[in-house]
Amino acid sequence: MTPRSFLLRPELADYVRGASEALDDVAADLVAETAALAERGDAPATFQIAPEQGVFMQLLTRALGVRRAIEIGTFTGFSALCIARGLPDDGSLLCLDRSEQWTAVARRHWSRAGVGERIELRLGDALPALRALPEEPTFDLAFVDADKAGYPAYVEELYDRMTPNAVVLLDNTLRSGRVLDPRDDDDRALVALNAALAADPRWEAVLLPVADGLTVLRKR
Repeated sequence: MTPRSFLLRPELADYVRGASEALDDVAADLVAETAALAERGDAPATFQIAPEQGVFMQLLTRALGVRRAIEIGTFTGFSALCIARGLPDDGSLLCLDRSEQWTAVARRHWSRAGVGERIELRLGDALPALRALPEEPTFDLAFVDADKAGYPAYVEELYDRMTPNAVVLLDNTLRSGRVLDPRDDDDRALVALNAALAADPRWEAVLLPVADGLTVLRKR
């Protein structure tokens, strides 16, 4: 049940992880607990990012010198754990999510990792919460992994709230390959968004074949 890219067969996915920095006990336990929840049917496995994507996001956060970050869609908190670990001691991460149940798992592991003080979790619908934030450059990094039809609105609302040269990461932008054959509204929303972002002069954009597709945007 460990998430992997649909582009990789299991053996190659194992090789990718073996050639990347290994997860420590806290991160590995969080991934395992999330997988167990999915196996019992208590949580959707598709909401968990791949371990190597988390390692990449932690590295990117640190390399960019991010001080303030925001995440839309937290689930059980693995991505937030990785981002928070990439922040300096006085850095902060704001997480927006609707589920008290799943984020309770996140809080427990954040505390165990010693990064709980860096993370503020706000429960409720993300879009109103995002719109309630001051419209001023605040965040150096954003990660969006929430309802796919909501991505266009999230990106639009994030723009004015990102600092110059800030990076926005959008997850699942390949939709397991369904961007070539859209089957539902979420697929179609991301097909349209991918095309729009490639042509949007406000952003420098690249869609990477990482996990289920990871779009990287830099605010010009």
